[in-house]
Amino acid sequence: MPAKEMEFSRELVDYIGEWKEKPGSLIMMLHRIQEEFGYIPREAAEKLAREIHMPLAKVYGVITFYHFFKTTKPGKHRIAICLGTACYLRGGQELLDESESILNVKGEEVTDDGLFSIDAVRCLGCCGLAPVLMIGNDVYGKVTKEQLPEIIQKYRQA
Repeated sequence: MPAKEMEFSRELVDYIGEWKEKPGSLIMMLHRIQEEFGYIPREAAEKLAREIHMPLAKVYGVITFYHFFKTTKPGKHRIAICLGTACYLRGGQELLDESESILNVKGEEVTDDGLFSIDAVRCLGCCGLAPVLMIGNDVYGKVTKEQLPEIIQKYRQA
């Protein structure tokens, strides 16, 4: 029996239909897929490749070139830790290391309970508040590693 094909929302189907013939629109369609699923599932990349008549290897070439695109499902709470120059110089790497230690994850892993994933990012646009991290849409500035357990605990209870 063939595997069930990935379901796209009507809005996503319409979006792809509108953009698939326009040159250079692959990145826009991938952004929209990631917006719908929180990441780009392999089945979604395969379906997009079929829909736009593009080799899957080319689609994956774009997905893997841009750090923004995720191919694994992130945790419910995505922790973005800035490692841009200002944040790095003021302790961003220490925040990253301590967060990974607290949550017992490395790189783009997700915690066993599915609650958290960590992304090292290049800039969150809050350089005056360095070091900065974001959880969802919440921005935390001038963070110390001693504050991390309390910040993380707030989201464990959410």
